[in-house]
Amino acid sequence: MLFRDQLQSSYEVLIRQKLRTILTIMALGIGVASVVIIISAGKGLEGMVLGELDIYNPNTLNIEVRMPGKGHVTGMASMASGVEITSLKNTDMEDIGNLDNISAVYGYLTTQEVMKYQGQNKTVIIFGYGARAPEVEKIELSEGRFYSVEEENSLAQVVVIGSKIKDELFGADSAVGKNVYMDGKSFNVVGVLVERGASFGFDFDSLVYIPMLTAQKRLLGTDYMMGINARVIDMEKVEYTKADVEMLLRDSHNISDPDQDDFAVTTMEEIRATLETVLGGITLLLVALVCISLIVGGVGITNIMYVTVAERTFEIGLRKSLGATRTDILWQFLIEAMILTSAGGVYGLISGVLISYLIYYGATSYGLNWPFVVPLYAVFLALGFSTLVGLFFGIYPAKKAADLDPIVALRRE
Repeated sequence: MLFRDQLQSSYEVLIRQKLRTILTIMALGIGVASVVIIISAGKGLEGMVLGELDIYNPNTLNIEVRMPGKGHVTGMASMASGVEITSLKNTDMEDIGNLDNISAVYGYLTTQEVMKYQGQNKTVIIFGYGARAPEVEKIELSEGRFYSVEEENSLAQVVVIGSKIKDELFGADSAVGKNVYMDGKSFNVVGVLVERGASFGFDFDSLVYIPMLTAQKRLLGTDYMMGINARVIDMEKVEYTKADVEMLLRDSHNISDPDQDDFAVTTMEEIRATLETVLGGITLLLVALVCISLIVGGVGITNIMYVTVAERTFEIGLRKSLGATRTDILWQFLIEAMILTSAGGVYGLISGVLISYLIYYGATSYGLNWPFVVPLYAVFLALGFSTLVGLFFGIYPAKKAADLDPIVALRRE
């Protein structure tokens, strides 16, 4: 038989069994769609998370407080566990700023207060940020300005607010120049941040920034900070600079054993590489789990094709008695299995892309910076794997059909 004739014959057989064919295609399609959705969602999550790092220059060093002897439990993680580490002082920031390969440095901490304006109350997360932060990371304003070093040194009560806070408290009016109250103190609004959306568990548009020294002295009464960010001048010397920062802090904190460091120093490249590894590993694990569902679908195809062989035993015997070869019968059933899995792959691919787009649409509607990505390898993986499943799991029933003795097959009718 010509391949075209075998293809036509297989198509006609599948059309005669519409319900069984549709259910099989849908079962395989769900597995294929899951692969596409998980890969697309993994890439979307990776793009969103790594995109947030873009606010920092690649030549940024991050120094955070660390729980000694507890690995890299730093910053927000230590606060969430109820342990407050007060090891990073203002003098540490000043010493780091004096290193040769550092061009700018700022410290940061966080707290929470109720912001009041003309009878309206809004609970806000306050970031005490050093005035030199715009020299290290990208801070964009829709109106006004960021506070100055002079204002921070004089403990000025000034504030830069997020776009959502501006809209909720001031509406269409300009916020710059207005006074808001936090902890019973008046703060003058000097700037409004551009809209950024939510990520890392924060709604960045609901944050407010005040000078770090103001946060320390006016609100918290402390002289420590959660972390320090520093900008490196020469990236080729970043590892040497990182080592210099570690030696400086160990000396000032009287630490002789690196395992007892109460701080952690990381570069942006290290943070990015760690996130890529973690997110890639999670995506790979989920894809592996979904592939199991495709294998289960393949077992289902084996069962369906086996039943089909049993139902068409007389037909097989008749075709063999009329001259059909073993190869003709083998290819007949293999082609049927391949059509089923290929159709399931196409159906799953289209469904997966559509659902991935809905996820993207929902995430962006929620304010997340979620990119829509369906990598080409996801398409090839979904279609290729589904086709291989059809070929692999279709071989046994096809071989069984091809091996039938025509006399025995005709007798079974």
